Amino acid sequence: QVPLVESGGGLVQPGGSLRLSCAASGFTLEDYFVGWFRQAPGKEREGVSCINNSDGGTYYEESVKGRFTISRDNAKNMVYLQMNSLKSEDTAVYYCATCCGETCVREFESWGQGTQVTVSS
Repeated sequence: QVPLVESGGGLVQPGGSLRLSCAASGFTLEDYFVGWFRQAPGKEREGVSCINNSDGGTYYEESVKGRFTISRDNAKNMVYLQMNSLKSEDTAVYYCATCCGETCVREFESWGQGTQVTVSS
C-alpha cells in the first residue's frame, strides 16, 4: 500500500473541463500502474482509466473514451486525468490507486480522500 493524494476536482458546467492530479509521497509513481476510479453516491467504485508503467499504454472505460486523457509527468511524480466535455453522469468522487481494474477495486486498501467532481448547470 502506498500513499496517494488526489486534487483538482470542483464544480463545472456540462461541457466543461477539469484536470485531476494524483500525487505520490515517499515513492516514485512511475514504478507503478496508476488507475483512476470514481464513486457516485449509492454506487460501487468503478474504474475510469489506467496508465501502465512501461510503454505508457492506457485504458479508458467506454463512457469516457474520447473525453478523458490519462497522462504522467514523471519529473513531477504526478499522474493526471484531463476531463473534457464533462457530463452530469461524471459527477462522483475520483480516486487514484497504484493498480487498475476490478482486482484493484477489491484489494487496494490505501484509498485517499478523493476529489469531488460535480458537473451541474
